[in-house]
Amino acid sequence: MAPLKSLEAQYSILDSNFQLFCASHGIFTVEDFLIHDVSVLTALAEQKPFSGRLKEGITQMLSIIDEQHQPWSNGLQLLEDALQNKHVLSTGFEGIDALLGGGVREGQLTELVGPSSSGKTQVCLQVAANVAIQHTGSVIFMDTGNSFSPQRIEHFVHRISGSAFNENFVQKVMSNILCHSVFDIFSMFDVLRQVEIGLKSQQCKGDCKVRSIIVDSISSLITPVLGGSGSQGHALMTSAGFLLKKLAHEHNIAVLVTNHMVTGEGGNPKPALGESWKSIPHVRLLLSCDHRNNACKISILKHTSLASGETARFVVDG
Repeated sequence: MAPLKSLEAQYSILDSNFQLFCASHGIFTVEDFLIHDVSVLTALAEQKPFSGRLKEGITQMLSIIDEQHQPWSNGLQLLEDALQNKHVLSTGFEGIDALLGGGVREGQLTELVGPSSSGKTQVCLQVAANVAIQHTGSVIFMDTGNSFSPQRIEHFVHRISGSAFNENFVQKVMSNILCHSVFDIFSMFDVLRQVEIGLKSQQCKGDCKVRSIIVDSISSLITPVLGGSGSQGHALMTSAGFLLKKLAHEHNIAVLVTNHMVTGEGGNPKPALGESWKSIPHVRLLLSCDHRNNACKISILKHTSLASGETARFVVDG
């Protein structure tokens, strides 16, 4: 969603006075507005000069948010959209593709959960390479921990492409993987807004179409804002999930995010980010790896059309 300043040209009520009022309460974007109590904002506006215009601005913001809601779709429309627009993108791992019926699906948010050093980043890198090779279009890779390795990408490109491998081919594939270093959730929002603006301004096809967005890892961005007893952190987490799913659905993008494990009841490991996040991904996969032979196991924790508990094995090429 857009910064408030960018809305002024279309909605004159959202003028500099309204923007200054919002900024004084830490509100600079529509997402920021969402996580504030509207009744509290209205009460604060009543204490200011020109309170009437400020309250009109608040009402206008609520209307803008309502307009963001998707229209109703019936089952037939959703089925036709899934068949015509929501393609499956191969991950490059035969075991994962067999388990998921071909790979990760456009229009869905897939979460890869696993403990530290379980191979989550390696899977993300190979998925990025394979999508850039096998499917016309680009991959946006958000790196939150300096884990993106162009050398590993090149290695995967070499292995996947085989006889087609040459310097020009590598350069084309690498240029289709756009890496952004993001170290907090607000930086991620900025990147996603830029992506959304670009997707709306030019209906890209072919080489410029975004086929996949990868966030490695989503939990490292969200965990720092979840502390404390307030609701702001959970609202930011929900907004992040909403925006990723919105981009996936509206622009037929396969979104892949990683999440780490934490200690749960009885000392048993469980996915981080809690119950509120659990409902957000369409697909949730659990990854484990035996480093003695690079053999990995992947299990379905949650899926829109496949049974939970199904597993597959694959090898991460060293």
